[in-house]
Amino acid sequence: MKKLMIGNAAVAQGLHDGGLGVVSSYPGTPSTEITEFLAKFDDLYSEWAPNEKVACEVAFGASLAGARSACAMKHVGLNVAADPLFTLSYTGVNGGMVICVADDPAMHSSQNEQDSRHYAIASKVPMLEPADSQEAYDFSKAAFELSEKFDTPVLLRMCTRIAHSQSVVETSEAIPPVLKDYEKNPAKYIMMPGNAIKRHPIVEDRTAALAEYANDCPFNTVSYNSDEIGIITSGCSYLYVKEVLGDDVSILKIGMPNPLPDKLILEFASKVKTLYVIEELDPIIENHVKALGIKVIGKDLFSMLGEFSQNVIAKAFNKGEVYSVSADSAIPPRPPMMCAGCPHRGMFYTLSKNKITVMGDIGCYTLGAVAPLNALDSTLCMGASVSGLHGFNAAGREGSENKSVAVIGDSTFMHSGMTGLVNIAYNATNSTVIILDNSITGMTGHQQNPTTGFNIKGEVAAKVNLEALCKSLGINRVRVVDPYDLKACETAVKEELAANEPSVIISRRPCVLLKSVRTLPALKVDSDKCRSCKRCMGLGCPAISLKDGKAKIDNTLCVGCGVCKQLCAFDAIV
Repeated sequence: MKKLMIGNAAVAQGLHDGGLGVVSSYPGTPSTEITEFLAKFDDLYSEWAPNEKVACEVAFGASLAGARSACAMKHVGLNVAADPLFTLSYTGVNGGMVICVADDPAMHSSQNEQDSRHYAIASKVPMLEPADSQEAYDFSKAAFELSEKFDTPVLLRMCTRIAHSQSVVETSEAIPPVLKDYEKNPAKYIMMPGNAIKRHPIVEDRTAALAEYANDCPFNTVSYNSDEIGIITSGCSYLYVKEVLGDDVSILKIGMPNPLPDKLILEFASKVKTLYVIEELDPIIENHVKALGIKVIGKDLFSMLGEFSQNVIAKAFNKGEVYSVSADSAIPPRPPMMCAGCPHRGMFYTLSKNKITVMGDIGCYTLGAVAPLNALDSTLCMGASVSGLHGFNAAGREGSENKSVAVIGDSTFMHSGMTGLVNIAYNATNSTVIILDNSITGMTGHQQNPTTGFNIKGEVAAKVNLEALCKSLGINRVRVVDPYDLKACETAVKEELAANEPSVIISRRPCVLLKSVRTLPALKVDSDKCRSCKRCMGLGCPAISLKDGKAKIDNTLCVGCGVCKQLCAFDAIV
């Protein structure tokens, strides 16, 4: 059957049709949809885990039990899952196990531009990299066979373009999920030093066997069209090369970037006069080719930064400009901003107004950093706001404990904020942590998490009580405020910063985009009363603008939260 699919849907279909039994993931753009699509299948078990490390360990447990398993994450999520990954390379698998990782060249929704191929090399785990939705399906399905054949987890590398672009996929017959037999095997699965040291030679032998397999595997393909120019490429870059250069060059397409095929590369290089390597981000393939003693043109011509495009390739080969469609340059840009009625806005306004140093975290609330609020001082990684605040205060800067806070979302707190809060309680800095509880995982598109009371299928599930949890972690001062109430926010912030012990403020109001949230009638401005003081503009609400010097509220955007009304000294907002 043929269907038009985005790459992530094709991965999900391929995993399902490959006999997947268990999937556990943490949402992260551009990987999120893989697990969302898998959750629609009733013949397998799916879940959202609190973080990527847990998800990877769940997948390992399912594999150990004999099921084919998977987990999915974005590139920075693989940092979190790296601990089990490196040892999984030693233990190997029982049921096939696939770890899907989605890189984000150009950082469309990420805090860095790391190249996950390094993880495959460092952990000595094979990696597959599809170039379109059809390959996303085929490679995902085949990954289970590869995993079980070589007794190893398999990394499947996607990127933003492949994950979210569509192409035609022809599916094949699905393999029903089955459980392989489980046998207790301490020497293989208990990685204490005495056992692990015996597993390392097995890893090296497996890597050598995989490298030999790569020379004649279905994932690496060659097309000889010219003896003048040869191009080694992979992933999305392959599509750009084909679109611009077509059949005018010879191409070695790498679908298995680790381990790379030495014999195949040497043979290909011997048949062309000039060899190029075209790959996004780091020179992984290029460095390997050079290590084989082959002269190659790569990053001296193509950037290590961001995404490539057809025009990047065309310019490099003097092919002129490729026709493309872009937005009318006359359209004014729309900077990123929090939604009208976002529950985080009132708390950020309070912090900015009182000139509080704010350690930020990963979530849609990171938008509190932009004008006019300019509320954040740092954003590093999931959970770093809490740990970073403790370190900021432990440095001994005079008065910092009374003028600094951390902000972290409910899902991010469950992901990796709890251990930082334990550290604050245990090592006793007078740090104030603000949990921005909007009752959902907002930034990645409204996924459930352990604080929402629902699982991935929308079924009622255990719900973590944040107040009780924070107290159990050693925090005595825990209070809840409504961020739509500016006076309550200011009182809470000032009182907790003045306290001589650690504290937590839970800023609780559901995301305004949730279907269950009922908005209030839109507000409007009485222009006769408006004095053009522009205090309401300081909120950065997209529903508020100026027209002829007077504030104006767009009733198609306003949700009636009333935060702006509390700022107007002239009762002009009604």
